[in-house]
Amino acid sequence: MTQAPENTAFDQSTADRAQAIIARYPQSRSALLPMLHLVQSVEGYVSQDGIRFCAGQLDLTEAEVSAVATFYTMYKRRPCGEHLVSVCTNTLCAALGGDDIYSTLKSHLGVGHEETAGEPGTPGSITLEHAECLAACDLGPVLQVNYEFYDNQTPEKALGLVKALQNGEKPAPTRGAPLTDFKQAELQLAGFFEGREADLDGPSAAPETLRGAKIAQERGWDAPQVPSSVEFPALPEKK
Repeated sequence: MTQAPENTAFDQSTADRAQAIIARYPQSRSALLPMLHLVQSVEGYVSQDGIRFCAGQLDLTEAEVSAVATFYTMYKRRPCGEHLVSVCTNTLCAALGGDDIYSTLKSHLGVGHEETAGEPGTPGSITLEHAECLAACDLGPVLQVNYEFYDNQTPEKALGLVKALQNGEKPAPTRGAPLTDFKQAELQLAGFFEGREADLDGPSAAPETLRGAKIAQERGWDAPQVPSSVEFPALPEKK
């Protein structure tokens, strides 16, 4: 059994979970992404201790772990609030009001991108970020709280949502699982649901998303058949 490192937030239970993640993969280094989520479920961000923990569990260098942790924006290098609020400000959402939503929340919270209103990790604390495409253009403008969707937002609706979070409420997402906090969401992303298995049963598609498929079904439309063989053009000669 792999022992947890001493003098860190990562106890033997976390080390056991790390080994359970590793067991899912033929090569241990493939477990790094979910293990970084596991680290965030403990501390609310990826600390240097978290980097060291992952490196020790996976027999990687700290530089290798840091390279991954700093490449993906989902791994936070500063402690997050109880809730992470991500406002889509990519092209379509921005044109539909995403920039106004972000500006409204920024003004209300008094923080900027990846900054936290309140003491990180304490009840009612909010980390705000503007996000690139959240893959919900048919429902824009959208935002996420701990990666759960709140669709068809307005500045007023978004402000009401954030105020409710600050007051300890957990308004139901438009679709997906019931809202939890950031650390619990990270534990789920690491693959541990611990009594929340029913979260997988939440609605995942909105009527807007399925509208095209419904019209096609009503009108008897079918996708073109894929030919059994395709003749590809000849490749140009190398010079």
